[in-house]
Amino acid sequence: MDNTTEDWGPFGRPLFDDPSTRALSRVGVVDVGSNSVRLVVFDGAARSPAYFYNEKIMCALGAGLPETGHLNPTGRERALAAIKRFQLLAEGMDIPPLTAVATAAVREASDGADFCEEVLRETGLNIYVIDGQEEARLSAQGVLLGWPTANGLVCDIGGSSMELAEVAEGRVGRRLTSPLGPLKLSNVKGGKKGLKKHISGILDDLHDRIPVEGKRLFLVGGSWRAIARIDMLRRGYPLTVLHEYRMTPKSVMETVKWINTHDLEELRAQTGTSQARMVLVPVACEVLKRVVRKFKPKEIAISSYGIREGMLYEQMPQKLRDRDPLIEACRFAESKDARWPGFGKQLYNFILPLFKSAPDDRKRLILAACLLHDVTWRAHPDYRAEVCFDNATRANLGGLRHRERVFLGLALLHRYKNSREGTRFEPMVELLAQKDAVDAEVVGKAMRFGAMLTVDALDKMANLRYFPKKKQLELRLDETGRGLFGEVAEARFMSLAAALGAKVEIKKLR
Repeated sequence: MDNTTEDWGPFGRPLFDDPSTRALSRVGVVDVGSNSVRLVVFDGAARSPAYFYNEKIMCALGAGLPETGHLNPTGRERALAAIKRFQLLAEGMDIPPLTAVATAAVREASDGADFCEEVLRETGLNIYVIDGQEEARLSAQGVLLGWPTANGLVCDIGGSSMELAEVAEGRVGRRLTSPLGPLKLSNVKGGKKGLKKHISGILDDLHDRIPVEGKRLFLVGGSWRAIARIDMLRRGYPLTVLHEYRMTPKSVMETVKWINTHDLEELRAQTGTSQARMVLVPVACEVLKRVVRKFKPKEIAISSYGIREGMLYEQMPQKLRDRDPLIEACRFAESKDARWPGFGKQLYNFILPLFKSAPDDRKRLILAACLLHDVTWRAHPDYRAEVCFDNATRANLGGLRHRERVFLGLALLHRYKNSREGTRFEPMVELLAQKDAVDAEVVGKAMRFGAMLTVDALDKMANLRYFPKKKQLELRLDETGRGLFGEVAEARFMSLAAALGAKVEIKKLR
């Protein structure tokens, strides 16, 4: 369906076909960290990219650095082998040249420059060694990739350092670096008491320089994500997606205590955490506990986006940065996978009268659902509802809280299935308030009915009117619409009315 002349309203025309954004459609970055070395190849709608390829090697380049002043020799060999492999993979994928950055371990080691020269000589890849403030800036930009309206403090923990950065109004503000990485803290003298005193002293200085309190704390880094997985385990949380997972200061303190009283090997096995990462968790817990006490955040959010995503964000034109990552990703999915690309917006306009008084955040989710309503049509009919729910709740989508994921998944489930009773998704639906679950069902059933009228110019052929006070649902159809309003369409319309608890009236559209 041609939508080149449509007015896209506040969301703006899709940008993924613009040459300046298509140039970002497949981008490879290498992150040489103190603990891990990773290749990520991003693909898709650049504003909310998919991970075409993602490989991590736990090299521990920074292990022993405080004592020796050198990179870990074994880690150095493993890192070089990994980067050689990454370069060959990139050549096989026929992507633009990789962008590579190295952080605390390489910039602090006396042989860091020698390592970079060796990598250049052996692979042709030029590694940019960035300072702590630049590391903080790129990590914060990664957060902005997923949260364009993020307002608070980004805290990125690596193996050898921890960075802080303010974010507000789509910009990165003050930023600092510190030696609070678990690898660097593992040999602090004085036992637990000495470690606590050492961490507290550094945090006092950081707080004096960025005295941010009472805002959201965005946590970036593998050690924070490992703690979040354990928090999910402790709570019996039904959704395992880490990005946008929320914790309260109280739950962080409870989880730190829980970790201290449980066997680390058992926690590692239950959460699927690597052994190399789990070793760092106890020290990371001490840091996080004191970060929360010092900066007193109102809420803690886990970000799966960090320095690598920040490197992609760096290359984006501002007009793309300003876009909603959820809507751009859904538009891209529709253009790529739907049977009738462009119908999603017509469907949104068709069902919008049911939600005239809904807030903008809810209308945004309804638009996302309409754009995605047809992208799983290739799935077996018996499993389409499940595939829809899984896609929404597990997909790599930015700008989407967990409750919003479940709302979106539930709406798409009801696009293909009248009832959700007996499905494996019931525990996740409990994350929603009852009213939100009902609204999601109404959205799904409205899409299920509207999809029966998949023709050009839907707005000229049929429209809905809803009178919530009178509990009346009105459908107006022209001659073509009446011809499409067969038995199945009528049954789906009545199912929508039942979800609304409304009486129905069908009129002729003039």
